[in-house]
Amino acid sequence: MNRKKGDKGFESPRPYKLTHQVVCISNINFQRKSVIGFVELTICPMVASLNRIKLNSKQCRIYRVRVNELEAAFIYNDPTLEVCHHESKQRNLNYFSNAYAAAVSAVDPDAGNGELCIKVPSELWKNVDEVKVLKVYIEFSLDQPKGGLHFVVPNVEGSMAERGAHLFSYGYQNSTRFWFPCVDSYSELCTWKLEFTVDASMVAVSNGDLVESVYTHDMRKKTFHYTLAIPTASPNISLAVGPFEILVDPYMHEVTHFCLPQLLPLLKHTTSYLHEVFEFYEEILTCRYPYSCFKTVFVDESYIEVASYASMSIFSTNLLHSAMIIDQTPLTRRFLAESLAQQFFGCFISRMSWSDEWVLKGISGYIYGLWMKKTFGVNEYRHWIKEELDKIVAYELKTGGVLLHPIFSVGKDKDNPATHLHFSIKHPHTMSWEYYNMFQCKAHLVMRLIENRISMEFMLQVFNKLLSLASTASSQKFQSHMWSQMLVSTSGFLKSISNVSGKDIQPLIKQWVDQSGVVKFYGSFAFNRKRNVLELEIKQDYTSLGTQKYVGPLKVTVQELDGSFNHTLQIEENSLKHDIPCHSKSRRNKKKKIPLMNGEEVDMDLSAMDADSPLLWIRIDPDMSVLRKVEFEQADFMWQYQLRYERDVVAQAESILALETFPTPASRLALTDILEQEQCFYRVRMMACFCLAKIANSMVSTWTGPPAMKSLFTRMFCCKSCPNIVKTNNFMNFQSYFLQKTMPVAMALLRDIHNLCPKEVLSFILDLIKYNDNRKNKFSDNYYRAELIDALANSVTPAVSVNNESRTLDNLNADVRLILEEITRFLNMEKLLPSYRHTITVSCLRAIRVLQKNGHVPSDPTVFKSYADSGHFVDVRVAALEAVVDYTKVDRSCEDLQWLLSMAQTDPLPYIRHKIFYMLTKNPPFTKNMDSPLCNEALVDQLWKLMNSGTSHDWRLRCGAVDLYHVLFGLSRPSCLPLPELGLVLNLKEKKAVLNPIIIPELAASNQELLQSVGMHGQVATFPNNEEESKEMVSTVLSQGVKRKAESSLESPLEAGQVLEKNEDNKKVKLKIREEEEIDMDTVHDSQAFIHHHLNMLERPSTPGKEQSALDLHMLPVPSVPLSSYIKESGSSKHGHHHHHDHKKKKKKHKHKHKHKHKHDNKDRERELLPFSPASGRSVKSPSLSD
Repeated sequence: MNRKKGDKGFESPRPYKLTHQVVCISNINFQRKSVIGFVELTICPMVASLNRIKLNSKQCRIYRVRVNELEAAFIYNDPTLEVCHHESKQRNLNYFSNAYAAAVSAVDPDAGNGELCIKVPSELWKNVDEVKVLKVYIEFSLDQPKGGLHFVVPNVEGSMAERGAHLFSYGYQNSTRFWFPCVDSYSELCTWKLEFTVDASMVAVSNGDLVESVYTHDMRKKTFHYTLAIPTASPNISLAVGPFEILVDPYMHEVTHFCLPQLLPLLKHTTSYLHEVFEFYEEILTCRYPYSCFKTVFVDESYIEVASYASMSIFSTNLLHSAMIIDQTPLTRRFLAESLAQQFFGCFISRMSWSDEWVLKGISGYIYGLWMKKTFGVNEYRHWIKEELDKIVAYELKTGGVLLHPIFSVGKDKDNPATHLHFSIKHPHTMSWEYYNMFQCKAHLVMRLIENRISMEFMLQVFNKLLSLASTASSQKFQSHMWSQMLVSTSGFLKSISNVSGKDIQPLIKQWVDQSGVVKFYGSFAFNRKRNVLELEIKQDYTSLGTQKYVGPLKVTVQELDGSFNHTLQIEENSLKHDIPCHSKSRRNKKKKIPLMNGEEVDMDLSAMDADSPLLWIRIDPDMSVLRKVEFEQADFMWQYQLRYERDVVAQAESILALETFPTPASRLALTDILEQEQCFYRVRMMACFCLAKIANSMVSTWTGPPAMKSLFTRMFCCKSCPNIVKTNNFMNFQSYFLQKTMPVAMALLRDIHNLCPKEVLSFILDLIKYNDNRKNKFSDNYYRAELIDALANSVTPAVSVNNESRTLDNLNADVRLILEEITRFLNMEKLLPSYRHTITVSCLRAIRVLQKNGHVPSDPTVFKSYADSGHFVDVRVAALEAVVDYTKVDRSCEDLQWLLSMAQTDPLPYIRHKIFYMLTKNPPFTKNMDSPLCNEALVDQLWKLMNSGTSHDWRLRCGAVDLYHVLFGLSRPSCLPLPELGLVLNLKEKKAVLNPIIIPELAASNQELLQSVGMHGQVATFPNNEEESKEMVSTVLSQGVKRKAESSLESPLEAGQVLEKNEDNKKVKLKIREEEEIDMDTVHDSQAFIHHHLNMLERPSTPGKEQSALDLHMLPVPSVPLSSYIKESGSSKHGHHHHHDHKKKKKKHKHKHKHKHKHDNKDRERELLPFSPASGRSVKSPSLSD
């Protein structure tokens, strides 16, 4: 897949090239939540005898398929619906992860696979050479889709348009197959024609240009016709339908915004800034925005805050805000800018394969960072980089690393490059959501490292080159082979970097892209007065989880009395000590100004520093040009100087963190000075508030004067005449607004000698609430009031119970009573006058949980459960669910865990379902090594079912369930399960299996290689002993797709789009196998059953007498599977498929004696196989497979 650009560009894994696709949705029914339509794909065969076409389609019910006007037979099989079959007793996660990765591979379009296998009618075979184009026409419908399309139908009076009913497409990575049949790959580009017929009162918004909208004859419906002339991959196609209000951007008429009824004023304000983002990107990329138009649609109940598709982005309606809101404004602008960056890299320029994803995410994240630097300033930008760096470092050290460019070799044992993880990183669909977010974070940080290496100018030239190549290619209407220029690959990207800059960045790529892990530095120093040299010692930890060894340059900045000096150290294999010559002699007596890094000269009070040394402070890697964690030891006075005089916000933040461990009056003074300095970056001042509270608590016995920050707050925000009354709010100065919000929250963390919140602090906060007056303010104070409630919650300390009296609301502590009254009053006010985004309700719910946990009010989840019900605002629901999750953990409540899990299955909002799993994973009710009454067999089964088949409609949700299972039970079989009666011990070293009455029959972690050796294609492999046998052996491994279980009765109805196959006039349908032989599709049914049976016997420890015979299986409705995707080249052979069908006619090259020979062979093979067969519980005498 990762071919270099030179080798004639991109080689498709598919035997055809898609050039154009029509999607026509003719009916959308909001009552039934159903969709009817058809697609037509125009395909150019790339091989002479194309007789099978594989496409992607999930949960669509397919009615008919026609190829060039001829009816075509098709098979539908989706192994991801149920990963492991229900009769399997497997319960360990290793087994599941391998099976899941195999199921996803089996339908992965990037491997040339798909759920839908269409047989090209034989009439077209003869002239397939003359027929240059095949038109594949598919009629389909969707009924109550569980994923891909989300219907929002508010439960109120009126018509659908009056109710504000709308729908939109969503998904994680390539999920377009959930709502129409397509080639669901980022590497298959084509032009599009999109038609949507909707009620006349609704609008359909989709990709490309709206050509026309036509009313139907009865004037009740309207058809919107879109064309997208720029070749686009199907994952970048989207749709939103609803009674939207439409706003044409006043600054750029080709940009249109859509929102739900009555939100137009908010939409106007929110999007008024967007044109500046356009200008910025077009300027730095020196390239026009690639599409002819851009549409933003704001929808309710969105899957993620922002989703980018070709020429349109779908946003959450919760991002809309009025001019009165301060806190949401920068966040929304950031989302708008992020989505626009992805239009260039992600939608317009797509990728060759999953392992090139990091380039797109990296570039779009990097140019978004440049926008941030310009818009919010260098301080905000550096603070953001520091935040992202801390996030990725913490995650990698916890989980063992994020690999940006996974390279997969085919058929190797070690197929999973990230063995420390509990999921496969081979596909985005098997990856944990958190890992994917960290992956994006690391990608843009690595782009920044590349920029450090080659300069920003060259970096932007590379982007411009990629864009101009792509836009040239996109205009080649009839030369679709040129379109691969619109796909980026890792090797192509690196090649254009070396062409443009002439620099070799291979070592950097090897360090950060081709391997995972971050660097951990420990630094300390000594000053040698005799030699006037700074002796710096830098150690690395590269043995613990998620770390790697760093060799290369490292910048160190030393601030001396004579100025600031940069030194570049070369970190070698084993060098620890580095000598750095100092410039200035210690001369403290002369009153001379000290030059800083940025050229400023300042007066310093040098009395605190060491008389012998000229060093003020030292910084390691100040530019964050390594992905690292640095722990550096220097004296407290050096940290204090660094905080006061270093002008870089990252340095100030580092020194604030370091000062927490030095609770001295000098630290207190340095922090107070920073708080009072208005030139200082507001985020640094906010950090200083919390640090000061910590220091004050450590110095509680020696602290003098009023509580920390109180006098400062009074001076800044209270009336001169009456210091306990706060001035009327005026938030015109945003820096002081953020400080005013944060200080009370930090002050509430102060504690006196008895570890209680000081009385005067509590009464001070209550006064702030009491005298809060926002009448003359042009901004809303909802965030400020919410933070005051957070401050009340922070002031709560654990209850002291006197002679075990029960907690009732009558015998409440007086302070707590005051707090509870405020919270109740706020909650009641919210019911009448809700605040923006219900921020106050959210804070109140958190505060109630704090009171419960500290034993002041009875612990009870009912209030949270009522707020968590569907119908409340999403932030409120999340806050309430968080409290229930916490209650479940603390009170070990089984019924509440059940309540959460059932909500995770049934809630109408995909986001809430995902959040429940995420919160349970972050705050689990128990973990794998704990004894907990909650840990029982029923829970294991319930979660297993959820992972296995209950979440197949949403990749993110399934991965969330897997994460939760991992946190609760670990990788191997959960400890709470009973041991089965008998099983097999596998000794892989000596290659023998021993029967043992008390051993677990699961393929545990040690057997992972067994599964991986199947090339991730199935569950169980049979191992041939010699060349000859391997030819005769059926090593066909059925993937996890057999949805109709062997136990299901014949009458069981087909699920939507489950198995529908056509054989016209019972003609034999031929399947083309990779080794150019033909298989008779009539026999597929039986061989399916045979393989299924084979698997069953291998998979479960059976008891004699219960084994189903192969004949029974023949009669059961086992679906046909496109076998080719599961046949290993080595193991498949012509007779391998037919030797067990005596009733079939002789095929070419098949002699009867072959068949009889097989009967005996099979018996012998059973015996030889047994030592290898994983966890097979049967005896040698059990019926031979071919009987």
